[in-house]
Amino acid sequence: MPEILPTTWVGATAKQIARAVRRGDVSATQVVADHLDHVARVDAELAAFRTVRGGEAITEAEKVDEQEELANLPLAGVPVAVKENTPVAGLPTWNGSAAMRTGVAEADHEVVRRLRGAGAVILGVTRMPELGLWALTDDATGATRNPWDTTRTPGGSSGGAAAAVAAGLVPMAHGNDGLGSIRIPAACCGLVGLKPGRGVVPCQLGADDWFGLTEHGMLTSTVADAVVGFSVLAGRRPDKLVPPARLRVGVSLRSPVRGVSPDGPNRDAVAAAGRLLAAAGHDTVPTDPVYPTRLGLQGIATWFAAAAADVRAAGVAPRQLQRRSRRHVTLGEWAQRRGYVREADRTAWRERSVNFFADNSIDLLLTPALAGPPPEAAGWSGRSWLANMSANIRYAPYAAPWNIAGLPSIVVPVGRRPDGLPVGVQFVGPPGSELLLLGVAGQFEMQAPWARHAPGYPRIDTGSPAAA
Repeated sequence: MPEILPTTWVGATAKQIARAVRRGDVSATQVVADHLDHVARVDAELAAFRTVRGGEAITEAEKVDEQEELANLPLAGVPVAVKENTPVAGLPTWNGSAAMRTGVAEADHEVVRRLRGAGAVILGVTRMPELGLWALTDDATGATRNPWDTTRTPGGSSGGAAAAVAAGLVPMAHGNDGLGSIRIPAACCGLVGLKPGRGVVPCQLGADDWFGLTEHGMLTSTVADAVVGFSVLAGRRPDKLVPPARLRVGVSLRSPVRGVSPDGPNRDAVAAAGRLLAAAGHDTVPTDPVYPTRLGLQGIATWFAAAAADVRAAGVAPRQLQRRSRRHVTLGEWAQRRGYVREADRTAWRERSVNFFADNSIDLLLTPALAGPPPEAAGWSGRSWLANMSANIRYAPYAAPWNIAGLPSIVVPVGRRPDGLPVGVQFVGPPGSELLLLGVAGQFEMQAPWARHAPGYPRIDTGSPAAA
């Protein structure tokens, strides 16, 4: 029997779309038009996008369709969103801030160039909090909302990207991660979020990539799409995942922040992940990293100083920023003057982290992804600095140490909380372990498949590959 093609490509995976476009089953133009229609219907309630490239995206898709050779385009015709702090030719770079918005970019950032080179079509740019500082995505124009529960935040700082993928507005979205900004929203929205290790993907953001803490990555609803997205950003041919051989995985609930501990659903998620590891033939052992108090202080000082450096480089007066960000910048200037932001400290933690795996004879580390549920989506940009700091640190303490260390890490869904929100876990690996992390995530997906989209999304998935 001939294959029955879907009536809409909204809800399809990136791999499904690219394969169909390469085979000629559908045009890139039709795929993009389907997704633009879906965005027009749904995004008013989510505020995932800062701007949508309607006519420009259709023109871009037509150029994909005009190419004579599509066989070597792993993302042929795939609609992709880009985070608004990453230059896209022809658009301003918003940086989550009216004050920090730059002029129209004359050229694409390297990661955007690689996405386009793989055949992707840039549908638009997604929202983030000011300067990417917060795991709470909103500004004076509105709050970005979690498709799983629109009273909750999708996390941050790649909050718009996560909301867009979880609602099927795009099959995959670009993000970047300075202290958890891919992994936190992935956990909030039930997605796969990989932060590559240092130097694997070119960064080139802001004044100095947040002192080397920031990495580009992709948010996806499947591991297969995560593999393709990672390969494209890293400038590699897409890899085929091989199921990992027997691994020894350290398991830790210990929080990097004293006084903060995971709630019941996040502890249960780690236990469920341990059972999935055992079912896949791996061994688990209790293994707690030692998070020195000074690491937390150094990390917070670097967080402050990164904001100050970006604002200083942009020539923007701190008084033009949001209330919460102004305090951050002031403290960053103070921390740098006092000598609290030192490359030697970051190097020492990286060496200690790399040695942690060998010293404990483990291949990977398993931790909670979050300590609690996503906070409410309600005007955090207008609240005090202290309120924002407290909310961020209390619900999302687990990601930051691995940015400071520059190690690859991934968040993968493992179920739902009693309130119906998704819950995930984090895996951390030594340098060069990105494919190993993805391989374990793939085993989880095979054993315990997760909902690829939030309940009720996408709204028009009847007849789409996702509905099969």
